Amino acid sequence: MQITVNGEAREFNAELTVEELLLQLGIKAERVAVEVNLEVVRRERRSERRLAPGDAVEIVSFVGGGAGW
Repeated sequence: MQITVNGEAREFNAELTVEELLLQLGIKAERVAVEVNLEVVRRERRSERRLAPGDAVEIVSFVGGGAGW
């Protein structure tokens, strides 16, 4: 199954949920936001949201820091 992850076409052997995708990519789920086909997938729905061939997934990491005020 081919999906696009952050603009890069990727091939996977089987259908995945969003949660399974994050595990396969080695991404800590609690530190990211995930969007599938321009729709935000809430954290509590990641284990239910199945990915389909051709889906576009964007994974955004939260970064701490600031101006140090």
